[in-house]
Amino acid sequence: MWDRIEPLMPADPVRGRRWADHRRTLEAIAWKYRTCSPWRDLPEELGPFQTAHKRLIRWAVDGTWERVLAAVLAVADAGDDVGWTVSVDSTVCRAHQHSAGARKRGHPADPSPDHALGRSRGGLSTKVHLASDNQARPLSIHVTAGQAGDAPAFEAVMAGIRIPRSGLGRPRTRPVVVLADRAYSSRAIRGHLRRRGIRAVIPQPADQIGHRLRRGRAGGRPPGFDAETYKERNAVERCIARLKQWRGLAMRTDKLAIAYQAALHLAAILIWTRR
Repeated sequence: MWDRIEPLMPADPVRGRRWADHRRTLEAIAWKYRTCSPWRDLPEELGPFQTAHKRLIRWAVDGTWERVLAAVLAVADAGDDVGWTVSVDSTVCRAHQHSAGARKRGHPADPSPDHALGRSRGGLSTKVHLASDNQARPLSIHVTAGQAGDAPAFEAVMAGIRIPRSGLGRPRTRPVVVLADRAYSSRAIRGHLRRRGIRAVIPQPADQIGHRLRRGRAGGRPPGFDAETYKERNAVERCIARLKQWRGLAMRTDKLAIAYQAALHLAAILIWTRR
């Protein structure tokens, strides 16, 4: 795994202080989120916790985590290892009390006012929206407050699918098929996919079917639905289960959404390089 990741790490600056060991720092960040331990409990052999924490935030702000994930995906796509039957779904992650307390008016590293934290019946929570390929590996990750709906975040998730080509050409952004559950059954989403030439496999909820039947001929034809292809939607559920094996992702302890999303990107990088 490290042989694949090492060439993608930022090089030492021409001037100024050299980076601390990249491998040890990644091990430290991964250990923290795999165990959901406080930063100060980091083992001594993984270096100072301040180094790992600052590196997580710094690379989140300058987009390093996203670039590394894009590079890993580009290598996989060049080897025809990306399945373009894409499944979209979301999951709610409980937020620990330590995740509250960030500045309400935004933070220099994370200007979002709500920090992707919302309050519902279960308390503070964050919702992770993601798209996965047909082998249960994440392609795009987007976080919102826990009470946010699934459909409004759909276009943001689809916009996050952007895999650079190994040679010339634009990045690949268009799956062949998109699978999603009834929460994504709307005219806006179906129209968005139709305009991009993507086949949608999304079942209709009972209320939409009833409204269409009551309108008679004015209700139009029902949207196409391939029940056999829809069986592959379990890939995104398995992808969520993989991510939630990291206890620090299953329960959020970060005050900043940008730090939590960076940890999600690191988990995705390790999932892709493990295979």
